[in-house]
Amino acid sequence: MNWISNVVPPKIRSILKRETPENLWVKCPESGELVFHKDLEANLFVVPGSGYHMRIPAKARLDALFDDGLYESLPLPEAPADPLKFRDVKRYTDRIKDYRLKTGSYDAIRLAAGAVQGLEMTVAVQDFDFLGGSLGMAAGEAIVSGMMRAVEHKTPFVIFTASGGARMQEGMFSLMQMPRTTVAVQRLKQAKLPYIVVLTNPTTGGVTASYAMLGDLHLAEPGAVIGFAGARVIEQTIRERLPEGFQRSEYLLKHGMVDMVVPRSEMRETLARVCRLLLKVPAEAA
Repeated sequence: MNWISNVVPPKIRSILKRETPENLWVKCPESGELVFHKDLEANLFVVPGSGYHMRIPAKARLDALFDDGLYESLPLPEAPADPLKFRDVKRYTDRIKDYRLKTGSYDAIRLAAGAVQGLEMTVAVQDFDFLGGSLGMAAGEAIVSGMMRAVEHKTPFVIFTASGGARMQEGMFSLMQMPRTTVAVQRLKQAKLPYIVVLTNPTTGGVTASYAMLGDLHLAEPGAVIGFAGARVIEQTIRERLPEGFQRSEYLLKHGMVDMVVPRSEMRETLARVCRLLLKVPAEAA
């Protein structure tokens, strides 16, 4: 038996036993390097030694993207909460409530508007922490709303994708968001406004089969997994060993599916530059 638990009074015991936060140190999945969480956060969640791009919270991404971290958070349109009255081990409505409490987001998309190096942009960020960034009715409505806002204010529309695909709890209603968002992309193109997709880790499933691959320009973060079906599923289907690095952003760049692989530290500058080029706005006038 532990003598501290049995002999030492509770108040003194709390002094002797110091609690260590679980996320004080973060281990790099690639190199095994241990990084102090505050240092990782200050480096945009990129491991300093290996350059491995870890998942960055949606709010932290927006804070780092816009000038001086200033932007307007755009309201998301409401959508039916549980169109199929779905239940697995728990009710879908309860699951949604849990994720809203956990992430502080209404759904898997956050919308914001502001200036990036002086150029006004409308930005959507897909939050993988919210049900794996899955595409449901609320997320589809948010993306369409963001694109229509970009058309109305004549700004480029930038989306950071991160998703496991369509949300199974919403069935066909989720799948319908694929053509709906595709139609909204066409509205952007008709208005001759830049539509830039930044593919982050992971971008898969129905998201890849719709708006994630319809951009005027496709940027990707280093090492991001991008594809429709998973590599293991593909190997089991074709009964062949896949090439090294298959579905990673560098592999896709080499084979023409991605236009640029951009480190997170250079994303602001790159987005501003390519949007100015597509809008034919001189840097001096921005």
